[in-house]
Amino acid sequence: MSGNYSASNGNVDNGPHSGVPVQSSVKQTLRAGLAGGLTGAMLIWVYEALVWVGAQHLMPLAGIPRNATGLVFGKGVQDALGIWAYFLGTAIHFVFALSWGVLFAVIWPYFRRRGYEATFVALFYAIAAWIVMHTLISIASANHPNYFDPNVVIGGFMSHFVFTVPLALVVKRMLAQR
Repeated sequence: MSGNYSASNGNVDNGPHSGVPVQSSVKQTLRAGLAGGLTGAMLIWVYEALVWVGAQHLMPLAGIPRNATGLVFGKGVQDALGIWAYFLGTAIHFVFALSWGVLFAVIWPYFRRRGYEATFVALFYAIAAWIVMHTLISIASANHPNYFDPNVVIGGFMSHFVFTVPLALVVKRMLAQR
């Protein structure tokens, strides 16, 4: 993503990487973001299984995939959809996780050029993601946890740290200058 565009040949001038087409940089960013988002999406479900299900007993293990359906559309819709709530919840979870991954891959080069570590950026990214996601959930549905409860806030931030730190490390590795 960094470098100067050379109008004469349509390539990015990345110093030792000159000759790399502009499109490759976009594809590489997209690929890194999707891989990071997928990694984070899987690991946040592992966290939820270990902490929310195993340690805190907040929901059954089978409730994890359908959780997003209830958060977005409400418990009534979640229950009415039956088994389809699992598919819809899974789709919602992965669409948002992949989108957050691509967004991180787009903004990561800015921070890399300024010397920030990916995991440091990921900590703030997790907080921003949690705030945005839960603001949208509050707007979309009345069926959400009490976001003024410190346990909900801390648990939410922790789960998003589990999402964004691996996401950031995958993006950092995939977009590392070779």
